[in-house]
Amino acid sequence: MTLLKKKFRYFYWLFSGFTKKNLRLLILSFVFSFFLILLSINFFPFLSSFFFKKQEKIGLVGKFTLQNPPNEVTNLISNSLLTVNEKGGIMPVLVKFWEVSPDGKVYRFYLKPDLYWNDGKKFTAHDINYRFKEVSIKPIDENTLEFKLDQPLSIFPIYLSKVILKYPLKGVAGLYEVENYKLNKGNLTMLRLSPNKVGIPYKIYKFYDTEDRLITAYKKGEVNVIKTSRKSIVDLFSSWRNSKIKKSVDYNQILTLFFNTNSDILSSKEIRKSLAYATPYFEELGEQASGPIPPMSWAHSTNLKKYPFNLEKAESLFNKNTSASLSAEVNLYTFYDYISVAEQVKQNYEEIGLKVNLSVLSYLPQKFDLLLTMWNPSSDPDQYYFWHSTQREGNITNYKNLKVDKLLEDGRKVINVEDRKKIYTQFQEVIMDDLPAHFIYYPYIYTIERK
Repeated sequence: MTLLKKKFRYFYWLFSGFTKKNLRLLILSFVFSFFLILLSINFFPFLSSFFFKKQEKIGLVGKFTLQNPPNEVTNLISNSLLTVNEKGGIMPVLVKFWEVSPDGKVYRFYLKPDLYWNDGKKFTAHDINYRFKEVSIKPIDENTLEFKLDQPLSIFPIYLSKVILKYPLKGVAGLYEVENYKLNKGNLTMLRLSPNKVGIPYKIYKFYDTEDRLITAYKKGEVNVIKTSRKSIVDLFSSWRNSKIKKSVDYNQILTLFFNTNSDILSSKEIRKSLAYATPYFEELGEQASGPIPPMSWAHSTNLKKYPFNLEKAESLFNKNTSASLSAEVNLYTFYDYISVAEQVKQNYEEIGLKVNLSVLSYLPQKFDLLLTMWNPSSDPDQYYFWHSTQREGNITNYKNLKVDKLLEDGRKVINVEDRKKIYTQFQEVIMDDLPAHFIYYPYIYTIERK
């Protein structure tokens, strides 16, 4: 016990001596530590975001430029004047409200105050760079923009739902802004987006010219998210324990087989129907399409004529409507991404008696009998550009139908959603009966992400 007391006294006097000798230093150290803890608590979110930035490194295949970036990026960094909601209503985004002249030819849009580009410069009516045929655009003042149309168009505001951008990739009131980018011969190789909102991750996009390079980049850890429509790529990573795979449907695209209605054999509606019956569903590649207007649209109709895969029926219909005077031979064009589908289509069509010459192109052909490609219909059901008989550039099938012309014209004259829905329901019914194109599937999109 005596020994323990001696040790206690020894350490007590040692501590007392050290404290007296270094009292000032100890007090300063305590005060400094106290304030350091306070600062750390207050600035922890900033320090955390600076040192531990959450990042998504996303890999995409394709050639993109500063003038033509991916839609996924533009939607993150900027906004449009207006948007159309899921019920077909036109909603203001960058504008407060708008006015229409009694004759329906003049529209005035009033911008919201205090809008700025990502670089801090004020956004004004002079910055808006929309381009339309037969429409003149005039800024009245900094916050007022006027559009004068040659002809009245009730649905004109819908065309102002395109995202506004300024070179190089400057947006207005976006969720993100471009922090930096890299180019190689004018093509984007990297694009880094920083968030304008707390709690969302930084996004780094890396672009590759081939899918093999994208796969290698994921394996090496250059990217931790890749998006693809190819099931073969998904199968490569399906057994990876550190990766998760999410499948979704892209309703913004439809794999479509376009028929040239001026072609001798394809001018027959019954022949086109026989080919629709001979086209497989391709359930492993996407969700079966049911018409020209996707199911995400308020105007989509579910009661349309269908053409389920049936080779027997296809052959019977084909033989009934062909004659010795018609050449049962067509040229089918497609692109590299759809070769497997085109080859199956070719095989089935030849089984029912139609000779098919298949060609793979890297450009849209001037002339064709059959064209298999991905089609991007607009979010609004107005498809005047694609099916109206006067549209030489957009109406690639050379489709002519007076009833469809009238329906498309009427659909542009009314703004009431219920009235428009009736018009576009009739439009879909006629298209699915005439079949100037066969709508095959909405593609699956796979997101492969490292856990």
